[in-house]
This record gives sequence, structure tokens and C-alpha cells, in this order.
Amino acid sequence: MIKIDLHTHSIGSTDGGITIEEYGRLLDDKVLDMIAVTDHDSIEQALVIQNKLGPRIIIGEEITSLEGEIIGLFLNQKVEPGLSAIKTVQAIKSQGGLVYIPHPFETVRKGITQSAIDSISDEIDIVEVYNGRAVFQNKGPQALTWARLHNKIGAASSDAHGLKGIGTTYSSVESVPTKESFLEVLKTARLTTKRPPLLSLFYPKYNRFRAKIKK
Repeated sequence: MIKIDLHTHSIGSTDGGITIEEYGRLLDDKVLDMIAVTDHDSIEQALVIQNKLGPRIIIGEEITSLEGEIIGLFLNQKVEPGLSAIKTVQAIKSQGGLVYIPHPFETVRKGITQSAIDSISDEIDIVEVYNGRAVFQNKGPQALTWARLHNKIGAASSDAHGLKGIGTTYSSVESVPTKESFLEVLKTARLTTKRPPLLSLFYPKYNRFRAKIKK
């Protein structure tokens, strides 16, 4: 089985901490077979990592829209933050990307709102129905219900911000997908939803503190 994680944060995110070397080890050791680097409002580090590690890395971006966060996958240009949800998904689609909705309905994080996800439902490709960091507010069951009602593909992803947060939550497919076959292959994915170590949940705060003291 091909193990895929569609939501991770490298050192390109202020609160992220996974390095290019760590991504390389994860792939070489077969902890995962494909990984999307989805830094906040940036694809700069994802481009660097893909250039080094090849197509096993998917260039993504977790974009801060006015109604909540939206991930674009298979991007080649940054999508600017601060746009409406509909303009954000249009910007993703205009460059041939896929629209992935991370941790929808959450309020402790910047999950997209119910009204917003309904308004862009026709443009959504994948819904994150299990988020590895969703402990204090787990909207996964609600996300799964929404995805099934709207005939959307569901995925499990780690939302890892550091090395120990990755490798326990992912989607497994039977063949290596291309950009063109990605959605078709993901339709029959098996979702692995083990919890990462509890301390890994504190990576964002630790990484932000570390970045602050380096300035």
C-alpha cells in the first residue's frame, strides 16, 4: 500500500519544524510514500523540498481565507491569503490544483465555517475527515458526515508540525497516484487514524517560540 499524508508543516511555516532531511528520511524509510508540504500561506519551502526529493513531495499551501483555512494541492504558484473562500478555491483551480479542506468546522483552529464550506461545495475535491491533531476539538465525525452527504473524497492526515507528529495518521492507496489520477485512486483509500504522541501537539507553540528567539 502507498501511504500518503496530505497535510504537514515544514520549517517554512512559523509554527512548523519538519526539515528537508527529515522528509527525506520519512520517505526513504517508507514511513510514508508521498507527503504534501502545506505550509501556512507559502509554497517556498515546499518547492525547495520537492526539487530535492522529487515527485514524492506534493507542493501544497494552507491558505488563510476570510472564512477559514483551505489547502491547495499540486500548486506551482502561491495563493495569496485574505481572499474569500470562493476566490481562494478559484485561485487554486486556475493553476490546476486540488481543493482540500483541513479540519473543517473547528473554532479552536481556523477551520472553514459551515456556511462557507456549503458555498464552495462544488469546487471541493477532498475533505479531511480525520486530523491527527484534533484532540481538544474533534470535528472529524461532522466532517465525515458532510463529505458523505456531498459525495466528497475523505482523507486522514497528520497536520504534523514536527517529526514525532507524522507517520501515524495517513491515507493508504493501492497504486502510486499521479496528479491526473490522484482523485480516482484516493476514492478507495484506507484511512489510518492512530494518535501521535501527546507531546507532538505542542510543536506549533514550541516552533513559534524558537523562531521568535532566533530573531
